Amino acid sequence: QVQLVESGGGLVQTGDSLTLSCAPSGLTFSSYFLGWFRQAPGKQHVFVAGIHTRDDHTYYADSVKGRFTISSDNAKNTVYLRMHTLKPEDTAVYYCAARKSTPSFSALEYDYWGQGTQVTVSS
Repeated sequence: QVQLVESGGGLVQTGDSLTLSCAPSGLTFSSYFLGWFRQAPGKQHVFVAGIHTRDDHTYYADSVKGRFTISSDNAKNTVYLRMHTLKPEDTAVYYCAARKSTPSFSALEYDYWGQGTQVTVSS
């Protein structure tokens, strides 16, 4: 059974940093593309960042480039999203998701999802 467990969300102030973790289990870590999405109230899932754990090739949404960094630790089967210079508009539930092999920016193309972790940035 595949599970993705996120952790690291919380309440921070504008300009602060926060690191999210995602620990997938039940899948071959190096065979999947792992993405972070976020969902604000009343909105759809939006792609934030993604990484293919086989070659560490990364992808970012324009809104977070230069502020967020995605990385993977293959020894720990864990993906991290390091978020810096947080803004109130970054407030959302952040989800980790996995899909086999190729990258995608569409939430519809992911096979597995975590339960989400809330990130709230106060102004």
